[in-house]
Amino acid sequence: MGDSANTKAVTNHGEPAMKGWLFKWTNYLKGYQRRWFVLQNGHLSYYRAENNGGVPTLSIRRRRRFKGNQAEMAHTCRGSISLHGALIHTVDACTFVISNGGTQTFHIKASSEVERQQWVTALELAKAKAIRNMESEDDEDQADEGSGSPEEWSSVVRELQGRLEDLQTCSELITKHGASLQRALGELEITVDPESAQGKSKIVGERATLFRIASNAMMNACSDYLQTAQMHGHKWTRLLQHEREQRQRLQEMVETLAQQHSRLEQAANAHAHRPNGPVSASEGEEEDENEFYDALAEGGNTPGSQPADGRFTLDIPRGGSHRRNSSDSSSETDETQETQQVVVVTGSTQSKSPSPDILTVASARGGLAGGKRQRRITVPEKPNYPLNLWNIMKNCIGKDLSKIPMPVNFSEPLSMLQRLTEDYEYAEILDVAARCTDPYEQLAHVAAFTISSYSTTSSRTGKPFNPLLGETYECDRTDDLGWRAISEQVSHHPPMVAQYCEGRTWKCWQEFTMTSKFRGKYLQVIPLGMAHVEFPSSGNKYSWRKVTTTVHNIIVGKLWVDQHGDMDITGKGKAVGIKCHLKYIPYSYFTRDSQRRVKGAVMDSLGNVKWIINGTWDDKVEIAPVIGSSGSVENPVYQTGPVTLAWKRRMPAPDADKFYGFTTLAAQLNEPEEGIAPTDSRLRPDQRLMEEGKWNEANTEKVRLEEKQRAARRQREAEAENAAIDGRPYTPYQPVWFVQIKEEDSDVISHVYNGGYWEAKEKQDWSRCPDIF
Repeated sequence: MGDSANTKAVTNHGEPAMKGWLFKWTNYLKGYQRRWFVLQNGHLSYYRAENNGGVPTLSIRRRRRFKGNQAEMAHTCRGSISLHGALIHTVDACTFVISNGGTQTFHIKASSEVERQQWVTALELAKAKAIRNMESEDDEDQADEGSGSPEEWSSVVRELQGRLEDLQTCSELITKHGASLQRALGELEITVDPESAQGKSKIVGERATLFRIASNAMMNACSDYLQTAQMHGHKWTRLLQHEREQRQRLQEMVETLAQQHSRLEQAANAHAHRPNGPVSASEGEEEDENEFYDALAEGGNTPGSQPADGRFTLDIPRGGSHRRNSSDSSSETDETQETQQVVVVTGSTQSKSPSPDILTVASARGGLAGGKRQRRITVPEKPNYPLNLWNIMKNCIGKDLSKIPMPVNFSEPLSMLQRLTEDYEYAEILDVAARCTDPYEQLAHVAAFTISSYSTTSSRTGKPFNPLLGETYECDRTDDLGWRAISEQVSHHPPMVAQYCEGRTWKCWQEFTMTSKFRGKYLQVIPLGMAHVEFPSSGNKYSWRKVTTTVHNIIVGKLWVDQHGDMDITGKGKAVGIKCHLKYIPYSYFTRDSQRRVKGAVMDSLGNVKWIINGTWDDKVEIAPVIGSSGSVENPVYQTGPVTLAWKRRMPAPDADKFYGFTTLAAQLNEPEEGIAPTDSRLRPDQRLMEEGKWNEANTEKVRLEEKQRAARRQREAEAENAAIDGRPYTPYQPVWFVQIKEEDSDVISHVYNGGYWEAKEKQDWSRCPDIF
């Protein structure tokens, strides 16, 4: 183990906050390897050789051949992780884990518990400082607004040139006085005793010569600097001018689009209040210009339908599943995959009727609903409040979305915790999957369940409320739907939700975190967490990660949502080795295929296709077993057996757009209930005010809650700093109902339900819950 004496805490400005030898997990063959870690400027980096502030410790000879020798590259930075938004988890007395939400994870072991605590404390402080610096960027941007103009850069160059002239004057004076000094020393050599004067004049002359040489070197360096600055100055000026013009054009474009959006809203409102009657040709043309539709190419199929010949193509990855490479640089890259396009010939051109299992569950839902409790079927109607889009968008340019205070006008009266609970609206599919004895058929039903969770996004464009740290949500539908779920916001930087749901024959859990990209015209949400389902009766377990969600027409036009990307559902436990690959085809105006389509295949450990999956994520999914294949190896043709309707969407009411597009289940998620935890989303005041139509009061309350959350975070940071000063260990924020543990079949650290919530509800003991509202 590393020597704890090597750990150094440095507080000087610009120096590392912490550095020393630690052991980092590399892979199963090499295990933990000794590495030099440097904590500096909100980043934790590691090297193979000792490193001082980012400069590898190399000899002069090795530095000379460093550029051309690849072996010397091992002494540079091997990996780095940003602490802003990172999760720091202690595994045991000497081991801790740092993760940034799924893309990078460092497993680190110290030589002792004291050294581990020193590093964890330093990392928590660095993380808090990085968050503060990130949140203060807005103020700095405002303070620096208007800086960096070409005129200002020109003045900087002129100032440098003036300073160089001053240095030249000083050099002339030094040369002049140096020559005078040498002449005086020469005269002194004649008039003074030769023996004593000779030694003194020689020493002083040598020093004067060295001083003159140093001055000349300084002037040469300054001249080179000025020459370089003058040579590249015009490039900097053009670059800055271009960036300034681009920003100006972007602001003008956003303002123009906002004005167009306002006119479109006014026209739509006028049309909505227009009495029924014939429409003139000019009015019809204007309506055509103001409306936006999801166009289908000529000859395209309706959603969920198949071509007349019963064939459809399917891209299946070759070479097995994606594998994660655990290397010393901690980079997680997927292996390059080749895909083969196959043709699937269904056994019948018409699908079978829905399976009796689904019909039985559906009828059971209808019979039990309201048996013990009468639930509401809708929410208060959505009010029509005007919104000045320009006042919001002009403050969003070039900023992180997580730092923009969004009004409730863009939201729906549900939190992210409740929105994730909607994944189980079609949980009866899991009940059917639990009764399957064939693991391949079971995985096909699980795939249909994962697809069904996106059904409501086709007509829902409202943004859910961001949960506060420690906020929870319970949904107990055991009496009518047969499942209950508990969710908790376990982290704020990065935002992370942990959820656990259990049915009669299955249990699900997931850790949801994401990253977002705002591209001006559209917004992309990329999930990072993993979801799992387990069937205790068979011991089969399956895991998957959600696909990318894109919201189009952010600025102007009708908002619409698309799901696209690849999803791999991998089997674990007794189902290890089998896999389902799903492809969510992105929306395209030029395809002849049905839009919002999903196709995939269930494969065994050797890549042999066992079941075929086909459908759309907003309508239905059909599955069929493979009974034979023909064709070449590169382009096989699969013959399938009888087609089973695995999932069919229950469409919302025709006037659902007046109620935020909610389904019946979504309308019941925020229904008031007694006996829930004080941190439950249904007790959140700003969300409740919005549902009641009091949007102005909701915006005021939203600001108050967010400021209360910031104050609580600042208090935790102050406690951590005081503990570091006193040399005491400090325990960071810990979730109430979930705990971070290492998964049994991987090195992933995730939040898992630790039990106790439903027991606390039965006793009405909420002493563990924080005060967040």
